Amino acid sequence: MDLLTAAIQDLVAANHILEQQRVVDTFGHISVRHPTKPNRFLLSRARAPDLVESGDILEFALNGDPIDASGPKPYLERFIHAALYAARPDVNSIVHSHSRTVIPFSISEVKLRPVAHICATIGEEVPVWDSHDNFGDTGMLIANLDTGRDFARLFGRASSVLMRGHGSTVVGDSIKEAVFTAIHLEVNAELQLKALQLGAVKYLTRGEVEQVAARFRAGKSGEGFDRAWEYWCRQAGAMRNTPLRG
Repeated sequence: MDLLTAAIQDLVAANHILEQQRVVDTFGHISVRHPTKPNRFLLSRARAPDLVESGDILEFALNGDPIDASGPKPYLERFIHAALYAARPDVNSIVHSHSRTVIPFSISEVKLRPVAHICATIGEEVPVWDSHDNFGDTGMLIANLDTGRDFARLFGRASSVLMRGHGSTVVGDSIKEAVFTAIHLEVNAELQLKALQLGAVKYLTRGEVEQVAARFRAGKSGEGFDRAWEYWCRQAGAMRNTPLRG
């Protein structure tokens, strides 16, 4: 199987996984950098993630323009993906979602921070981007390259960023990492909200976050993103996946 076909199949599977895990519903999207053209990325046409099929995948330039201008309607917020790929050569996949437990942390003074080792890939502390800061009253969407670039500047080197009153965006070196982080951003939000009801919370330290995330990325025996990916593929009925390393 060629690299492009494999990337498209994994991208379709990722859409279905994120819906099955209740990270996305009617809205939300995931992209992947083109496997042989790093100045382009792949993203579905504007469609609910659970309905996405291989024929829905479109190719985009890093300014957000579809390569085929006569193709189907793209997502309005494709500029999230365009701006982040342009700013972050290390990023190869991006998930944007409105997972519900995450949103309260985007509108309160309480920072979303990792509380469990499985959630370390979200980063030590998750920043919040507020469209109102630099653009005033808007539709609260990243619907052009100016807002996309502003968002990318705030994103910096983070793994996850919240969007005030809107949702979140996470990045990864691969589709599997981005999906893993998006799912565990929601998991962490649920756990943190429960822990806060009990009193003071002891969060993961920076060193713990770095070490745990590094182990996941190294894909050590019995760890890594492949194990979770295989399980989620089975749950979502999307069985094209990479064999486990151990």
